[in-house]
Amino acid sequence: MNESPSAQRIHIGIFGKRNVGKSSLINAVTGQDLAVVSNVPGTTTDPVIKAMELLPIGPVVLIDTPGFDDEGTLGEQRVRKTRQILNRSDIALLVVDAVTGKTPTDNELIDLFQEKNIPYLVVWNKCDLLSNLPDAVQNELFVSATATFQIAELKNRLADLHLAAVRSAGGTPPLVSDLLQPGDVVVLVIPIDSAAPKGRLILPQHQTIRDILEAQATAIAVRETQLSHLIRTASNPDLGLLPKLVITDSQLFGNVAATIPENIFLTSFSILFARHKGLLHDAVEGAKILDILADGDTILIAEGCTHHRQCDDIGTVKLPKWITDYTGKNLNFAFTSGREFPEDLSPYRLAVHCGGCMLNDREMLYRAKCALDQNVPMTNYGILIAHINGILKRSVAMFSGR
Repeated sequence: MNESPSAQRIHIGIFGKRNVGKSSLINAVTGQDLAVVSNVPGTTTDPVIKAMELLPIGPVVLIDTPGFDDEGTLGEQRVRKTRQILNRSDIALLVVDAVTGKTPTDNELIDLFQEKNIPYLVVWNKCDLLSNLPDAVQNELFVSATATFQIAELKNRLADLHLAAVRSAGGTPPLVSDLLQPGDVVVLVIPIDSAAPKGRLILPQHQTIRDILEAQATAIAVRETQLSHLIRTASNPDLGLLPKLVITDSQLFGNVAATIPENIFLTSFSILFARHKGLLHDAVEGAKILDILADGDTILIAEGCTHHRQCDDIGTVKLPKWITDYTGKNLNFAFTSGREFPEDLSPYRLAVHCGGCMLNDREMLYRAKCALDQNVPMTNYGILIAHINGILKRSVAMFSGR
């Protein structure tokens, strides 16, 4: 569990005013000195993020945020960062000073939790300084970070919040295992090029292979240069290796589609992640905007990760070229990466997002909702590339009725 990708971990955001003990609380919960503790208000200037194993929940990402009542120009920037953390928080802890009580700032945060449908718990810290301990109402807990009072109960309450949220959401579909039967063969077409990290696979490939194995199916990884030979060999009925499904890197869609027979299902890693994140239908509809783009339209291309740009980078080089060639229009392109995503999407006619393997579900759904609320279609790398190659219907055929 310590090796779980951050995107698959429960993200717990710790919010509140300055100097209410947020950093002390996160240190008490983890049993480690993760955050700097000081009596000086505003010690935490940027979100402190730590991925770890936290029992009884499991793999989590803890995020200690700056005070939401920070002041001045720099304080405004810190508050903006704190608001961004809300968009990726699966659970929120509001830390309140038990001595001074709730303030309008605390109530503003509660309103934001409710507006964004984030399960939350109000944690009254410094209760050891009270002469009498009040009764906690629902969704509240009195603790002392310095005296470690009720810290074990806090962790149990976090686990309960997570379990309730999972049950309410009904869970997300697996990447591919629910589409497979034991004994099925799946071929993964994986390029080894300048963008591939030396000595390892990228996260979508790694996760997909694991999910195939969970279904007791067989995963065969091959470079695009060996795909034709593999298909010819696998077609021998005596071998029993004819694949049910081929999953390819989206950049290779055209060549792979031309290589494999029509009776073999075809999709891409990026499309699997669109489905896994619950965005497949809207992304398919969004891709249709390609056919009605006009000169002067601006396309936003957003990546969830940050990496060194190669000369043939897919996001900043290949996609703009393919879109321009397909539409024949004079278009403008804007780019974002990592945690940065514009709140105002009005300048864009279309948003094209990566698979989002490095972002948790809540953040991807937040970005999709931003686009939906502002009436800006959003699609996905793989779906857009399939549309450009004229194989979109084929690339999502396996998901019919799912």
